[in-house]
Amino acid sequence: MRHITEISSKVEPVTFVEDELELSFRYWYGEHYGRFYAELRDNRRILGMRCEKCGSVLLPPRPYCGFCHAPLRTWVELSDKGAVDTFSIVHTPNAKELIETPYACAMIKLDGCDVPLYHLLGEVEFKDILTGMRVTAVWEEVRKGALRDIRYFRPSEQRSIRSD
Repeated sequence: MRHITEISSKVEPVTFVEDELELSFRYWYGEHYGRFYAELRDNRRILGMRCEKCGSVLLPPRPYCGFCHAPLRTWVELSDKGAVDTFSIVHTPNAKELIETPYACAMIKLDGCDVPLYHLLGEVEFKDILTGMRVTAVWEEVRKGALRDIRYFRPSEQRSIRSD
């Protein structure tokens, strides 16, 4: 019988192995994101949190105020309507996004909220997107408890500010 050192010295070392691995796991969003995503999925409602100290309404929900750092305890229902704060037309594909380019994304300030929400814009020509454009959420019929339960935001009325 030969010793392993005799065999290993004559064999090329393994430097790369390609294979597939299937994993099944559960991920808990935590108290704040868990409720936020459950409300999107189950009730088509967008929830934020109001700071009792400074009055700011924050989205996504979190345990502490991003402005004054006070603990947050008060949940508030937000509108699924708002205005485009800033926007971008994306032309470069991203391996993490399963979206065909080009597409429009925006920071959308929902009515009653003090911070914008990053999301997609749809049902609008790129040339017609304006800062201040009013938008409304378009919900997926089958929702899974993710931000993508809102398919995109579409223009609702044209009361906009052109930023040329």
